Parts: sequence; C-alpha cells; structure tokens
Amino acid sequence: MKVVTITDKEFRKMIAAASNRLNNNAEFINSLNVFPVPDGDTGTNMSLSFASGFKYVNESTSNEVGELASALAKGLLMGARGNSGVILSQVFRGFSKSMAKKKTLSAQDLADAISNGVETAYKAVMKPTEGTILTVARKAAEAARERVENSDDCVQIISDTYEAAKKALAQTPEQLPVLKEVGVVDSGGQGLTFVYGAFFDALSGNEPVEDGTYQPSVQEMDEMVNAEHHKSVQSKLNTTDIKYGYCTEIMVRLGDGRLVDSKFDYDEFREHLAEIGDSLLVIADDEVVKVHVHTEHPGQVLAYGQKFGSLVKVKVDNMRLQHETILENDDQSQVETQADDEEAATVETGNYGIISISSGDGLQKMFKSLGVTKILDGGQTMNPSTEDIVEAIKQTNKEQVIILPNNKNIFMAAQQAAKVSDIPVGVVKTSSISQGMTAMLSFDASSDLNDNVEMMTEDLDTVISGEVTQSIRDTSIDGQQIKKGDYMGIVDGDINVIGQKLYQTTVSTVKSMLEDDSEIVTIIIGEDGDSTDAQKVKEAILTENDELEIEIHEGDQPLYPYLISVE
Repeated sequence: MKVVTITDKEFRKMIAAASNRLNNNAEFINSLNVFPVPDGDTGTNMSLSFASGFKYVNESTSNEVGELASALAKGLLMGARGNSGVILSQVFRGFSKSMAKKKTLSAQDLADAISNGVETAYKAVMKPTEGTILTVARKAAEAARERVENSDDCVQIISDTYEAAKKALAQTPEQLPVLKEVGVVDSGGQGLTFVYGAFFDALSGNEPVEDGTYQPSVQEMDEMVNAEHHKSVQSKLNTTDIKYGYCTEIMVRLGDGRLVDSKFDYDEFREHLAEIGDSLLVIADDEVVKVHVHTEHPGQVLAYGQKFGSLVKVKVDNMRLQHETILENDDQSQVETQADDEEAATVETGNYGIISISSGDGLQKMFKSLGVTKILDGGQTMNPSTEDIVEAIKQTNKEQVIILPNNKNIFMAAQQAAKVSDIPVGVVKTSSISQGMTAMLSFDASSDLNDNVEMMTEDLDTVISGEVTQSIRDTSIDGQQIKKGDYMGIVDGDINVIGQKLYQTTVSTVKSMLEDDSEIVTIIIGEDGDSTDAQKVKEAILTENDELEIEIHEGDQPLYPYLISVE
C-alpha cells in the first residue's frame, strides 16, 4: 500500500493506533526499568502522556493535519508525566512545529517533522545521554531523511523510521552498560519504537483502527466513574432527596458468558439503563463495557449486563447510608480541616505559594508543618502531569510559587509547568522527600524568588537520602544478584544493601549512610513499615553511635516501608 499524502483521516488513525499500542504495552515497558522497584513507571507515564495528546486530537474538529499536530503537542505537553513523558512531548512538539499550517503531509513533510522532533527533544535535555530514547529518535530520523531522498511514499518513510528505531533500540545495551548488565533495552526508547510501529501499521493498513475515536483506558474509566459518583453524592443535600439509592457499577466482558443472548449496541444499551436510573455513565470498547448508574434496582442492571457478556466486576453501594455517614462526620471533618490549615499557617510564606509533591498523609502533614501551602499527591508511585502541576500553581492563589518535586522523574514536568504558568515559578530540584524537607528549612519569605531557589538548593547535598523497598523481579545490577522479594536499601540512587529481612535490611541501610560527622538520622515509616521495628532500628543504630539524634515519624507512604535521611 502506497500513501503519497497523509490527510487528517490518516493522521487521526496514526495517533489512535499509537495511543492504543502504548496503553496495551505499558506494563511491558514498565518491566524494563533498570531497578527492580515497584514504582518503575516509564510505560505508564508514556501511555498516559500520549493518551492526553490523543484526547486533544480527538476533541479537535479541524481537518488540517498541522492543526491536529498542534493539538497533539498541546495535549502531550499538558498530560506529560515523568521525564519519559516530557521527552516524548518534546519529540512531538518539534514534530508539530515542522508541519504548522499544513493541510496535508507529503513524504518530505513527514521526514522533516520526524527530524525536527529529534532536534527539539535534544535541546530540552540538559545533558543528553546516548543509549536512551534520544538515540532511538535520532537514528530513526536519520533513516527517514535518507529514504525521502528517493521516495515519495509516506508508508516507506515511516517503515524505515520504525526499522531504524528497532535497530537503535537493540543497540542501547551496548551504549549504556547498566542496560547490558540487567539484560534490558532502554524503556523510553522502547516506548517510542512502539509509537513508530503503530504509525506504520495504521498508515499501511495493518492496524485495525477504523477511525480516530478516543477510547479511554481502564484507569481512565475508573477515574471517570469515581468522579461521576463523587459529583452525584455531593449534589444531594438531603437523604430523602435521593431518588435512586444504589450506586451500581459493573464491568462486562462482551461476548463471554453462559447467559449471552444479545449483540451489544452502545446506544440501545445506554438507553435501556437510562430508563431505570440516573447519573448514568457508560464507557465501552470492543471488549469491555463499564457502567456506573444510580438505581433502585441494582439486580436489573446486573441481569441486563449478563445478556451481553460475563460480569468481571460488580460493586453496589447504598448511597442513603453513605450520605447519613457523611452528614454525621461533616462537623468533625470541618474541625480537622481547620486544624490542619491552622497548623500549616504557623510558618509565614508571605506572597509565596509552595508546592510539595508527595504521597502519604503523614508526609503531607510534615510538609505542611514546614510551611508548604499546597500538597500535590504523587511522587514515587504516580508522577503528576504538567497539567496537574499547572493547576496546583493556580490553586495557591499566590503571586509567585516554588515547586519541590521530591523525585528526579518529576523535574522536567515541573519545569514545563513553570514555563507555561502565568506567574513566576521556581523549581528546586529536590530528588527525595528528605531533600524536600531540608529545602524548606532554607526558605525565606522576605527573599526574592531566585534567591530562595538558590538558597533552598544549596543545602541539598548535605542530606543523604535512603529508602527501603522490595524487589519485584530477579535481576543482576552493579555485580549484585537480586531475587524477587528481596529487600533493598537504596542510598542516593544506588542499591547499597540487599537482604531477606526488612528489619535487618533497614538497619544495614542506615549504617551504610552514616559518616564521621553525621548528627541527625530521620526514619519515616511507610504503610508497610512498623513503628515497633522502627524503634528497634533506632536502638540498633544507637549502639553504634549513641551521640546520634534519631527521629521517627509516621509518613504513611506507599511501597517504601522506610524512608531515611542522614544529616
């Protein structure tokens, strides 16, 4: 199949196919993370970032490819999560700029766009490293430029782009020794290769995408349903006003089940459910339909769903009882919220808004007590998008803002948010929770923004940051053999300790962090940590050096039983 001109129709198919390919392979890309930690999320970040771009394209009514590419770039920028998502957004920012004002694309236009995307992405990274997504993008662009010299076929251009990306990806372990040792290719490069592969399949007719209709992922389905439920429950002022009392959710695997006797039709399905309830949300793709509805007859909803497939998820809540509980607890919640606000207000921040990114109620309270004015939930387990950070900046209602990412993988998204913000924003490159707290001790409400960023950055290297977590797979890294389930003590990004017991691994990790001039050790207990064991860790460390000051706090952070800092 030869395609000389890419119209809006072909372009929409390409974007839809790429979004679908990344969504389907997110977990595989995650598995390529070098460290076997439970929060390796390159695939998740790239998938959600591209899904945001796809959504913007889908919402555009333009029939010009240049305008659709601009929508893609905007959506990718605002939805960018993690460094991989930001770099991907920069690839397509350059891609879109190259085709601005073009109604259709020729083979030359396509090759130029791919090349321009590489140039933009390299400029966005301060210290580009070969053997990463950047290398894959560059090699792919070189192939596109070479092919366009003797071909006007867009399919051939993208075919050569894809093949070159695969070859470059296979070579990444030779360029980055750590990839070779662990036995994986670069995860970001793998994600981009999936994108180019999907482009080729869509353009050549191999990809079964009939149109560019946006299909949300299962995660997005859950978010939409939860948002709808929250909005509906909150809109009910009195328990007696609730007409339909049961919040009913089902997920149906279409065509699978003993009771299937009907072919699924979205409009008919939705119309039927609308007759027996309200607050209806129906989301479907070729395999699954997910339903949220408020009804007096949840059994009817379940039975109706079984006509089209098997029930893989069922959830029914009595909203009248829920609402009564909300009313009973409302006064107490207001008191607690007021207390939290008063606690946060004990540190004067003047005209500054300070945003800290972290997960865990305990950690968030600690940051508020230090003067942080806005907590953005996220960090190790879910990197916030550029748009999330931009919205947090707006919510501070301040004249200027300082952001504490507390994670290296959030640096670029924070910097992108700062660039598009309407007010002055500074980013202090805190790579850990410990560094974030240290930075806050240097904040001065009377200083200007640049001086504050400089002062808050100066002391970051005085704190040693450690974390204890559990391996999710067997691997070999830095000459160490790690088995799935082993505990790891990671210190400033390096795996220092491996053990089978959480307590002993934690003790050994703290000891590995101590230096001759160490004075303060802080242990923050996560969801999977234990306060009794933390006390035992403290006692064990004091037997080594009884002059140390050791603090223990409840952080409630997920996946990391203990976070440790030594100063």
